[in-house]
Amino acid sequence: MRVVVADDAVLIREGLVRLLEEFGCEVVAAVGDGDSLVAAVSEHRPDVSVVDVRMPPSFTDEGLRAAVEARKRVPGAPVLILSQYVEVSYADDLLADARGAVGYLLKDRVVDVDEFLEGLRRVAAGGTVFDPQVVSQLMVRRRKNDPLAQLTPREREVLGLMAEGRSNPAIGRQLVISDGAVEKHIRSIFSKLGLYADDSDQHRRVLAVLAYLRS
Repeated sequence: MRVVVADDAVLIREGLVRLLEEFGCEVVAAVGDGDSLVAAVSEHRPDVSVVDVRMPPSFTDEGLRAAVEARKRVPGAPVLILSQYVEVSYADDLLADARGAVGYLLKDRVVDVDEFLEGLRRVAAGGTVFDPQVVSQLMVRRRKNDPLAQLTPREREVLGLMAEGRSNPAIGRQLVISDGAVEKHIRSIFSKLGLYADDSDQHRRVLAVLAYLRS
């Protein structure tokens, strides 16, 4: 994978660069501010960018805003937010175009390198991966006209685990149900959300997760 890394903390940025290179990734740019991120994505068209939320000058949400701008310049550019903070204001904008290829993980909850790299690969391939705490914060703002209102409680559980990037077998283990039951629930979710077989299962999975996170 060709990767852009954006983090203002030099030690974290360089640590990510070395980690990614150790596992066979090519880091095409490592930057410390939002403008440089937008420029790097526009120039290099990476397979995925790893972006911190808080960067200069105000150290609030520049990374998220820059990621949104980068996806405007390069539509659908894959972005994995990796931060200590849950910032929902611009997370909605990342989800708004329904293209997928987005993720949001919390630094202090990433305890396994393989899990991080799997999340990175998932986003690069057009999928989604969200930390459960991020999902919870996004869901606090649920609209009154909830498009997911027709889902059963179990289907909501399944969809929530899909949002975390879990595979069908992993969902089955978490909920203590069979793989066949997981597949049945997912087919029902697709049907209730109007996601029919004209699209691939992977694409429908992404659209279902985005509907869940935007609701």
